[in-house]
Amino acid sequence: MKSTTMLASVLASGLVAGVSVSGCGRSVDGAMTPSQADRTVAIASPAFGDGSAIPARYTCAGANVAPPLTWSAPLTAALVVDDPDAPAGPFVHWIVVGIPPGRGNTADGQTPAGAASLANSAGQVGYSGPCPPPGSGVHHYRFTLYQLPATFQVPPGLAGLQAAQAIARATAGRAQFTGTFGE
Repeated sequence: MKSTTMLASVLASGLVAGVSVSGCGRSVDGAMTPSQADRTVAIASPAFGDGSAIPARYTCAGANVAPPLTWSAPLTAALVVDDPDAPAGPFVHWIVVGIPPGRGNTADGQTPAGAASLANSAGQVGYSGPCPPPGSGVHHYRFTLYQLPATFQVPPGLAGLQAAQAIARATAGRAQFTGTFGE
């Protein structure tokens, strides 16, 4: 599907910015049908667009609260927020599992209703905002929504990067948008 058609579908579904990469289809005239849009995996934030700077409020330089999010997933989903530019390798800032199927949204600082946070790479349960080391430049923070089989559970004892990798291996589809923060 052309990216412009995909973006139009995401915007039409009420999401501000994001990328849909699974479950897309077109009707005879090329337009997305409502049932096809319901099968689309998408994630975005009304606080910043894909590829844009993350406002300080959602980082260690501000209130360090999770940004508001909007999403759509036809199956149970998980959210992973990570920094692939971290000096020691990918750093997972937030993992949320058990996001119910359908469309949803959160306000500042909220975990999706019905879902639970797991320990991130710092060993903390919950959101830990962008906080790149001084002098390390601009970092990219990926907000990835993974669509998962209803029976999937993160194996006991996994946290941070290991839990994120287990989620990525089990995915039935995903969507992602990226924000930046740093010098």
